[in-house]
Amino acid sequence: MEKEQFERMKNGQGFIAALDQSGGSTPKALELYGIAPDAYSNETEMFDLVHDMRTRLMTSPAFNSDSILGAILFEQTMDRKVEDLYTADYLWEKKGVVPFLKVDKGLAEETDGVQLMKPNPNLEELLQRANERHIFGTKMRSLIREANPEAIKKVVDQQFEVGKQIIAAGLVPIIEPEVDINSKDKEKSEALLKNEILSQLDNLSESDNVMLKLSIPTIDNFYKELIEHPRVVRVVALSGGYTREKADEALAHNHGLIASFSRALSEGLSASQSDEEYNALLKESIKQIYNASIT
Repeated sequence: MEKEQFERMKNGQGFIAALDQSGGSTPKALELYGIAPDAYSNETEMFDLVHDMRTRLMTSPAFNSDSILGAILFEQTMDRKVEDLYTADYLWEKKGVVPFLKVDKGLAEETDGVQLMKPNPNLEELLQRANERHIFGTKMRSLIREANPEAIKKVVDQQFEVGKQIIAAGLVPIIEPEVDINSKDKEKSEALLKNEILSQLDNLSESDNVMLKLSIPTIDNFYKELIEHPRVVRVVALSGGYTREKADEALAHNHGLIASFSRALSEGLSASQSDEEYNALLKESIKQIYNASIT
C-alpha cells in the first residue's frame, strides 16, 4: 500500500470525484453531457466517448489535488490512457489524486427491500490487475430501499465479506451500502445500517482498514461514530440524486463527512462548451463541493 496515498486519504482536505458510471448508467451520463444516443452506434464508440468525457474532466486545470483527494474509475477507464499514461498513473503522478476502482458488477434484483451486489467470480483477477495498474482502493455498491433488519444485515455482511477479500489483495475497499434518498423510512434504515456496520468494524483486525460511502444522513452528524472508528480511513457521501446545491447544503451539516459525488460534480458540464466555459464551471463546482466537505 502506498503510504503517502494512505496518509492523503486519511488526513487530507478535499473530496473524492466519482467518475465510475458504467453499463446502463453510461448512456445517461453521456446524454447529460450533451451527447445523444444517436451519436454512437455501438458499445465501443460509446465507451470511447465516455473516456473522452472523463479525460476532459481529469485534464482540466480545475481538477487538481488542491481540492480533490481521490477519483473512482470504471474498469475500462483504468485500462485506458490519459496523456500517454495509464489513468491511475496520470491521476497520481500528474495530479496528486489517489486512484480507486469500481469493482462490483451491478445490483441484483430487489429482494426484501434491498439490492445486493451481483456475483463477481472474476474479482481476484480484477484485483490483481488493479494492483498492476497502481490502484489504491476499490468501491462497490449495494442499495437499501426499505428498513428491513434482516435484509440490511445481508447487505452489510456481503459488503464486508468482499471487503476482506479486497484487503487481502492489499487494497482499501470503499464499502457503499447506499440508502435510497427517496425511501419512506430512510432514517430507520440508516439506524439499522449504522449498527450493522459498527458490528462489522469492531470485528476487523488492527491491520484492516476500510472506507465507507454512505448517503447523507437524515439526522445531522449521525455517522460520527463511523467517522471516528479506528478501522475507518474516511467516510464519504454520495449525492444520491440530489442536485449539487442540495447535496452541498446537506453535506455541510455533517462534520467530517466528505463528498464523493458523480452527477453533482458534473452537473451543467457539456461537450458543446468551450474550454474556457467548461473549466470555469468545473472550477466553481469543485469549489462548492470542497467547501461543503471541509466543514
